[in-house]
Amino acid sequence: MKVPSFHWFRTVFFLIPCISVYTIVLGTLSIVSTFVDRRGHAAHWCAQTWSWLILATTGVDVRVVGLERVKLGETYVFTSNHQSIYDIPVIFASLPFQLRIIAKESLGHVPFLGWHLRRAGHLLVDRSNPDRAGILNRWRRLVADRISLIIFPEGTRSADGRVGTFRGGSFLLALEAGLTVVPISVSGSRHVMPKGQLTTRPGRVTLLIHEPVAAPKIGEPTVADARALAAKIEAIVRAGVEVLPPP
Repeated sequence: MKVPSFHWFRTVFFLIPCISVYTIVLGTLSIVSTFVDRRGHAAHWCAQTWSWLILATTGVDVRVVGLERVKLGETYVFTSNHQSIYDIPVIFASLPFQLRIIAKESLGHVPFLGWHLRRAGHLLVDRSNPDRAGILNRWRRLVADRISLIIFPEGTRSADGRVGTFRGGSFLLALEAGLTVVPISVSGSRHVMPKGQLTTRPGRVTLLIHEPVAAPKIGEPTVADARALAAKIEAIVRAGVEVLPPP
């Protein structure tokens, strides 16, 4: 019988208990805060603190490149490739913006984490039956509060680190809302926690922020317009991942 590695024992008996405590404590604080701060700013602070604690406990060092390309106070759609579940804490801990994610509806049922997502204004989408009009209205309300969004348009994590095809759905919403898209290339997170494995390792992750891309002004954008924008952003993100040095 193969003996589990040191990193497996570290993950199961140290990291998972620690992260569970962070999630329960900060998730509860986040939920309570939303009864006072309905915009979710305090809840976002909880999410950033949760992210920082996870990275610090795991031993993940994040190098951010290109932060000067975005302006504080502006509203963006940050669009990233997806290598690991660690991409979310990496982005939340690294970007000095009020952020909300577009995630699958099932995450809303996860205790504490899901409750935080619902109360803090994140967009949970039923992928089998998306309500585009409802999502767009909620998106516009977030933009009015100067809140930026994070999307992972591949739809799932990459098993080998290669950037997959970007789906056009979220880009159609960005076109309809007239928002600026900021491509992000994440490299190294898949080595921290590979997809399908219950093992984490210390490591270094690079977050490369590209030049913002203004959504073209189209009166009634079509699916073809969204796919064209998705392909453009995908090419930028893929090129960024390919030029980043190995961790």
